Amino acid sequence: MKLNIFIAASVTSLMLSTSASVAAPAVVAGPGVDPGCFAPWDAETSFFQWPAKQGPYKVAIVNGFVGNGWRIQMIKTAKAFAEDPSMKDKLAEFKVVSTGTDAATQLGAIEDFINQGFDAIVTIAVSPEGFDRVIKLADRQDVVIVPFDNVLDTDAVMQINEDQLAMGRTWAQFVLDQLAEDGKTSGKVLEVRGLAGNSVDRDRSIGINAVLDESGGDWERVSVVGNWDDGTAQKVVADAIAVHGSFDAILAQGGTTGVVQAMLDAGHPMVPVAGESENGFRKLMAEHSAEGLKGISIGQSPGLVAIAMKAAVSALEGNVMPQLISVPLPVATYDELEDGVNYWSDLPDNFFTVNEFPACGVNITGPSIMAQSEADAT
Repeated sequence: MKLNIFIAASVTSLMLSTSASVAAPAVVAGPGVDPGCFAPWDAETSFFQWPAKQGPYKVAIVNGFVGNGWRIQMIKTAKAFAEDPSMKDKLAEFKVVSTGTDAATQLGAIEDFINQGFDAIVTIAVSPEGFDRVIKLADRQDVVIVPFDNVLDTDAVMQINEDQLAMGRTWAQFVLDQLAEDGKTSGKVLEVRGLAGNSVDRDRSIGINAVLDESGGDWERVSVVGNWDDGTAQKVVADAIAVHGSFDAILAQGGTTGVVQAMLDAGHPMVPVAGESENGFRKLMAEHSAEGLKGISIGQSPGLVAIAMKAAVSALEGNVMPQLISVPLPVATYDELEDGVNYWSDLPDNFFTVNEFPACGVNITGPSIMAQSEADAT
């Protein structure tokens, strides 16, 4: 009898502790706050609300990979936005760490910040899976986790991104349209992929290849890994040209300045190139478009980190937030480029050109970003 009573009491205690542990966020009815900035992904997007906390807040950025210009600029942008008047007084403490490509290390860093009493953690996930444990820990502590860019395959946290599948499809459709103008409906294309294991790389590639499949053309496809990095992309594209000869088009997820430089170094004909928003790529397009470099530049902006920080603080203030926030794709084609407007001849090649989000009141200048260090802030 005593044993039965003990078991029943233990089960009841476990049920109570479990129900109490799942405190945040609540799923609520929309609309959310400031829909001009925090736009729901689609009509099916749910809405979250966390208990309001008194500010100022302790916020951490837990980055993973840091070995390319985009990630370095992202860290600098986060630091610049933390000093912006619209954000500075809302932060009691702000830290930035980069953990590398190991998921366990990144998860450990997130857990450490939760245990240190941080209110929100903004992160670029090393992997789209495996975060269940830290999400549950964050929920028990009413901590807001905000993945952006490389997001998670879950609807349990608030996330911010551009539509990576749509980006890949837009790149591929532009390239096919340019080739069709020259009467080409088949040929050889080079895909320069990003960092393996990330959801961004996966979804962009799916979009690219879906459009190629749907076109009905006979497309010979060569794929190389450029890690979204100019130096790496330049080397692998140079190797691909040496092995496979010329390509009819190149679709690059990033490192696009290096991609075009490899073409120039090899004497490769200028062909349609789809790529990222690197300032160097846009400068090269402006210079060589008349020779056939008819490109499209779509920016996955490092400035997404500022929107993620702003969303985290808004959630901590108790506002209703979309579970998945959509940021529109900023597109510039070769015939739309204007120096001083969507590229800058006086800024470095590895500067990413899209950092203004007027709907969010986020306008981070190039000089303020470049003045920051990429080192951890701990």
